[in-house]
Amino acid sequence: MSKLDQILILEPPVDLRFKGPFTDVVTTTLKLSNPSDRKVCFKVKTTAPRRYCVRPNSGVIEAGGSINISVMLQPFDYDPNEKNKHKFMVQTIFAPATITDMDLLWKEAKPDDLMDSKLRCVFEMPSENDKVNDIETIKASPAVNSVKAEPAAASGDEAEVKKVQEKYKRLQQENGKLGDEIRQLKEENVRMRKLPRTDHMSSNSSGLLAREAGVASLPSLFVVIAAIFIGFFLGKFVL
Repeated sequence: MSKLDQILILEPPVDLRFKGPFTDVVTTTLKLSNPSDRKVCFKVKTTAPRRYCVRPNSGVIEAGGSINISVMLQPFDYDPNEKNKHKFMVQTIFAPATITDMDLLWKEAKPDDLMDSKLRCVFEMPSENDKVNDIETIKASPAVNSVKAEPAAASGDEAEVKKVQEKYKRLQQENGKLGDEIRQLKEENVRMRKLPRTDHMSSNSSGLLAREAGVASLPSLFVVIAAIFIGFFLGKFVL
């Protein structure tokens, strides 16, 4: 008896592709579809179980149903010169009417009842073209936003724009007046600072003149007093 063909439809059918860099977990999806009118049990196996995590790795697909399986490649040091030999196999079998123990089902399954499909793993590093395209997409985003903003500005009310321009002119005029007032206040401040110095100098000058006048009047007073005494003595002597 020949081996049964795989009843499930696999997407992708041949290769599981993992795109680097592989410094973090890289996940790809395997979709299993059951086009038949019977339940199908499945199991996913790999030649490198330590390098991959598969969720779910086994189960039952209802008739006409499908399931997505996540295949997660663990981080590793990628060497492009190293030949990749990792493979996956999807093994299936028609489910019996009642399933009590899945492990026992697979152990007791006859080889002629099993169906399988093999997939190879392909590692891909991002090409320079992909990097350039990503950069150009990022650079183009602001340009698209600016282009979208132009019609909105152009569709604005002209009267509103005119009001904004008039308000701007009025603010400029008010700023000019405020500048003149500030300059006047500065000039007044300078002038007020000079006034106390002038009064002080005037008062000092007046005091000096008064002191000089007082000093100058002292000899005249002495002369008058001396003349009085001399006249007094001379008058007494004559008498």
